[in-house]
Amino acid sequence: MIKVYKIKQRGEAMKRVWIIIAAAALLATGVVVMLGGSRKSEFDKIGGKSSVSNEGSLPGVGKFSNDLLDKFKQRKKELGPDYKPRTRHLDPSGWAKYTNRLFLESSPYLLQHAHNPVNWYPWGDEAFKRAKELGRPVLLSVGYSTCHWCHVMEEESFEDEEIAKVMNENYIAIKVDREERPDVDAIYMSAVQAMTGRGGWPMTVWLTAERKPFYGGTYFPARAGDHGARIGLLELLKQLRKAYDEQPDKVSESSQQLAQAIEQTLAPSAGSILPAAEILKKAAGYYKSRFDSTYGGLSGAPKFPRSLPVRFLLRYYRRTADRDVLKAATFSLEKMADGGIYDHVGGGFHRYSTDSKWLVPHFEKMLYDNALLTMAYLEGFQVTGHQKFKRVVQEILRYIKRDMTSPLGAYYSATDADSINPKGHREEGWFFTWTPKELDEVLGKSSSKLLKEYYNVSSGGNFEGRNILNTPKPLSKIAKKFKLSEAQARETVQTSLDKLYEARLKRPHPFRDEKIIIAWNGLMISAYARAGLILNNDGYINSAIKAATFILEKMYKNKRLFRSYKDGKARFNAYLDDYAFFTAALLDLYEATSKIKWLKTAIDMDQVLAEHYEDKKSGGFFMTSNDHEKLLTREKPAFDGEEPSGNSVAVLNLLRLQEFTTDDKYRKRAESALKTFSEILQQSPMALSEMLLALDFHLDKPKEIIIVSPQGQKPEGLLTEFRNKFLPNRIVSFIAEGQQLENQAKIIPLVKAKYSIKEKPTAYVCEKGLCELPTSDPKTFAKQISKVEYFKETK
Repeated sequence: MIKVYKIKQRGEAMKRVWIIIAAAALLATGVVVMLGGSRKSEFDKIGGKSSVSNEGSLPGVGKFSNDLLDKFKQRKKELGPDYKPRTRHLDPSGWAKYTNRLFLESSPYLLQHAHNPVNWYPWGDEAFKRAKELGRPVLLSVGYSTCHWCHVMEEESFEDEEIAKVMNENYIAIKVDREERPDVDAIYMSAVQAMTGRGGWPMTVWLTAERKPFYGGTYFPARAGDHGARIGLLELLKQLRKAYDEQPDKVSESSQQLAQAIEQTLAPSAGSILPAAEILKKAAGYYKSRFDSTYGGLSGAPKFPRSLPVRFLLRYYRRTADRDVLKAATFSLEKMADGGIYDHVGGGFHRYSTDSKWLVPHFEKMLYDNALLTMAYLEGFQVTGHQKFKRVVQEILRYIKRDMTSPLGAYYSATDADSINPKGHREEGWFFTWTPKELDEVLGKSSSKLLKEYYNVSSGGNFEGRNILNTPKPLSKIAKKFKLSEAQARETVQTSLDKLYEARLKRPHPFRDEKIIIAWNGLMISAYARAGLILNNDGYINSAIKAATFILEKMYKNKRLFRSYKDGKARFNAYLDDYAFFTAALLDLYEATSKIKWLKTAIDMDQVLAEHYEDKKSGGFFMTSNDHEKLLTREKPAFDGEEPSGNSVAVLNLLRLQEFTTDDKYRKRAESALKTFSEILQQSPMALSEMLLALDFHLDKPKEIIIVSPQGQKPEGLLTEFRNKFLPNRIVSFIAEGQQLENQAKIIPLVKAKYSIKEKPTAYVCEKGLCELPTSDPKTFAKQISKVEYFKETK
């Protein structure tokens, strides 16, 4: 299934924009319809003759320059003998028949297309300059390395020599990795959403040489009739080139209207008032009304784990005691963990479920999904004490450690949905699914009975003749059937899963995208740091430290971050979410370790945002820095989708920094940002579900917790109570008396004059600098931190 984003509704204030967009889209579509009539085509006159047989050329392209060919030779040498071209076009020696400029890139996604017969360019001035010189439009294709339908479109269209020839003779073709260039992706995705009412990847957009879109969509079949399509990519390529040449005024008008609409959409007008608690109530009401009481999550399909913001609902429950909200959150967590969307053998969640039952997933796995779900399950465990939630946290983090952590400690980006089946074909989900016979072979027929019963395995399967493991019945019921205690059954299941994991390692693995992205690493660092603190696991904290150290050593130069790292090189100016997510991770690391260097570094990162990304006039933050490449518009992210927006996380960072430092400038900047997005929050708070966490923090009286211990002592009793309480709106410092206390007091004024009493670890629980009586008694401490500031309208 194509990954889909629906249009982000922004209320009455945006209706004028959508009218403009609709008109532009209609115009672009109309051009295609006009050209589809009986008029004689002059398409064959466009472009030159093919020179496929020439060495170093592509269909419809003359021989490449010697300079470019030399670069290809050098790149081939660098990659070494283990490099295998990903293409069906091979010469007798086994090397690729075709090579294009993407061969010089490091992005795994771009390298997947480096041997297409298409004359691909990477995004950059060279491509657009060439388009102007030749008087051609630009075909922009955006995707990512683990995208199933991106692979399908590549195989059907971009590996097709006839289609490649048409593209090469009539367009300048640009390929973009959306994970490396989210700025480019966001701009043209908004255009596609405007024209089609939906968006997703692969994304295909036709542009003028001035970078303005005039037509677009997502996945296109290769030809008319394929998959039942009325029109295919081949026909669109011909018709749109003809329109570009013969009706330039209409194309220009369409592109101009779309460009203006994009600017208004991606940089919404600022609000003027601070959001209030009614917004949280409105959001909670929406999620309760859409809650699927049978399967969890929101009603309907497909189902994305992030579509129901569990962490917001848990906070709302804490402030209201609304049991319906608690049920929506925890029941959804249970059902997701029971479903096939969860990898019961290896741990971790797949991208999304194609059905309403969380059964059949889209099998790719993303680092950011698993980081965010780790934090959701961790908070669910704190609220409920449900051991299943704790186990899911542990299994996700074990998966990340085993399968997604680089030798230097940073975290890889994603794994593919597809893998190679025994017939040698790429097939979605084969790596993760099982037949009864395969289970019997690994576990033995007698030993596999309990596992097959628990994981709902049948001879017919539930996915193309194979079985996606899922647990529709509780283990207690299965244990009773096999006359075992639940503990015995759990041990049997775990032993069997370990054997299946080892057996699965022998299968051809899905492709793993090994580029390091700061934003996603930031989310996973937070997940490890928080889990280490709450679950008392130093190994988790050490993993977070290693990843953060990698970023600071390899991806931080001249006091600026770089977006991604691959093949020993850091590339691309970092974006808002890179700074925001990494700053949050540094704050979490400080709380988990008490090492003041992490807090200092967080302050440094925020200073870069203030200088280069912040909208000083209207509030909030732009996606790109003020010294970034100039694009059609400068987006101010205002939507929380599968990933939180950088603005949502940045606002919460500012509020946390204000609590730590007591510097009121952070509060003022946070409030300025909240005002900026107040109109969206008032009209559709669900669009900024992650910002609701920051709003809840702002409307609360966050706990300021300082625990001071004599040298050599650990505050275990106090820590136990802290770990058992769900305290989302707080800061915490664990400090040893002596030099550490003095150093921390320079940054955190609340630490000053705090000391242990009677040589026992002592807790100070404060709100807005006003502290309750210090205590060394865990029970007293538990009462102090358990006090909740309920919303006035509910208590």
